[in-house]
Amino acid sequence: MRPAERILLIEDDRDIAGIVSSALSDEGYRVEYAADGRTGLDRALRDPPDLVILDLGLPLLDGMNVCRRLRQRDPATPLIMLTARGTEADRVRGLEIGADEYVVKPFGVRELAARVNALLRRVRTDREIRPAAERVPARIEREGLVVDPGRRMASLRGRAVDLTAKEFDLLVLFASNPGRAWTRAELLEHLWPGEYEGGGHTVNSHINRLRAKIEADPAHPRFVETVWGVGYRFAERRGAGT
Repeated sequence: MRPAERILLIEDDRDIAGIVSSALSDEGYRVEYAADGRTGLDRALRDPPDLVILDLGLPLLDGMNVCRRLRQRDPATPLIMLTARGTEADRVRGLEIGADEYVVKPFGVRELAARVNALLRRVRTDREIRPAAERVPARIEREGLVVDPGRRMASLRGRAVDLTAKEFDLLVLFASNPGRAWTRAELLEHLWPGEYEGGGHTVNSHINRLRAKIEADPAHPRFVETVWGVGYRFAERRGAGT
């Protein structure tokens, strides 16, 4: 029997916090609570939990800044944004700065618990079945593009490439599997587990932003290719003279 996984809930509405804490405790999780962004960020960095649930409208430090600062130090801990901001632009922005899930208030507690279960199940499976050392090369080099997954750094022809957390994860996924075609649904499953509205648009937006940063001519990409009718792939190494 595995130890109960720890969830850090950063939410200033005590009624919502109580309902969520009770529901997740019933699922077998240990829930810790912080009522403001600054305290929540400090706890997340000092003793990383297994998963973070983060409100956006927080006192002292808003949720977007908490997410951004947390991802700078900890790119791996699963994070669910819990917020009243439900426009597509809000969802895209939250996912771009590092959220794995985006749940809009008012929400169903059972749905939230199901998303927590699915996200942590995916993390457990990833750790147990596909160890990081086997899944991702220590260093990836291709035609002037260098990707260092361990240091979470990328460079192009010797110059650093400034990528968001999701853009970097997308690049590592592509570059680690050259030639493999990924559907949008598969990319969503790997990088944004769970379903939400606007998923296909979010994938396309991330691809476009990634291409803008690593391609000499994004309209005619050399690295991230479109596979018409399927999705995208990272180009296989070209032979001499091609």
